[in-house]
Amino acid sequence: MPPKIVHVETGTHLYGGALQVVYLLEGLRNAGVENVLVCPRGSAIANAARDLASDVHEVTMGGDGDIGFISRLRRILRQHQPDLVHLHSRRGADLWGGVAARLAGIPVVLTRRVDNPEPHWWVALKYRLYDRVVTISEGIRRVLLEEGLPAAKVDCVPSAVDTSRFQPGCESDWFEAEFPLTKGQAVVGVVAQLIRRKGHRYLIEAITQIVQQAPHTRFVFFGRGPLESELKALCDNKGVAGYVHFAGFRNDIERVLPCIDVLVHPADMEGLGVTLLQAAACEVPIVATPVGGIPEIVRDGVNGYLVTPGDVTVLTKRIIALLSDAPLRHSLGQAGRALAVEHYSIEAMVRGNLEVYARVLGVQ
Repeated sequence: MPPKIVHVETGTHLYGGALQVVYLLEGLRNAGVENVLVCPRGSAIANAARDLASDVHEVTMGGDGDIGFISRLRRILRQHQPDLVHLHSRRGADLWGGVAARLAGIPVVLTRRVDNPEPHWWVALKYRLYDRVVTISEGIRRVLLEEGLPAAKVDCVPSAVDTSRFQPGCESDWFEAEFPLTKGQAVVGVVAQLIRRKGHRYLIEAITQIVQQAPHTRFVFFGRGPLESELKALCDNKGVAGYVHFAGFRNDIERVLPCIDVLVHPADMEGLGVTLLQAAACEVPIVATPVGGIPEIVRDGVNGYLVTPGDVTVLTKRIIALLSDAPLRHSLGQAGRALAVEHYSIEAMVRGNLEVYARVLGVQ
């Protein structure tokens, strides 16, 4: 008999990890699994999951300091009596969710999506809560193994991309009307939260030299975050504000990505980078950094280029090379689409998680 699983996701917007949970819920439902979702009040995933779960609980989630989440989750677990709890997020859901499940005597799986290092003593203590840990990239798995987690406890199940939703084909008239662009301008895009580890500042440093070589280039930053005012000020200080547009968060990124000429992701740290998968599926060449799981998506010289974090000189060189060579952009883009279709399907991601559940529950 298929299991009943309580899923815990703290994301409020429907992108990144939260979107992966929606993909998983749909695949599990189609496989006969009964899903219950626990998520923050007013989150986008709550509405998206209504038809994918037998019940959706919107609760207060206050982060790492919210010890009260233990009792809130335990009430839900008593109500549903699931076979397994799957924790999909950090921000308190990992620790307090693990404690709640253990107190209820229910097996726990944790998905880890980030490669942030943790102290060895904390890993040894916290990860005792989980029967199995799923990483979304081999890069994250390596971090956990280096921190002392036994290899037998960690499985890698890569994130997925919906290649039917994310595919090539730019609506150029719409794109130029939607953003401050004129026909013939090339667009370099960044799709990431405006936080320090995403590395926006490195691209801003490169813009002056890029536009000297490719003056019709414009730069669009998609996403929100606490560094927005700081990054805008840096653009002003560098004299490049006229070339940069901060577009905020978009619900239609599948419509945006096919119109970007080059996607840049100059991150200092990254678990995998779902946006990179989406861009690859849309045949967009990528310039990124070889950190975390990024090299699993961006193959240097195959579907993009990898640049050492903070190396503004090489970053500039790679972007200019792509902007000046349309056939190269096209060939790299096609290779990226093939990679996404072959290795990062939703079906493979769902199947991988089902195999983890079977191991935890002792089901063959």
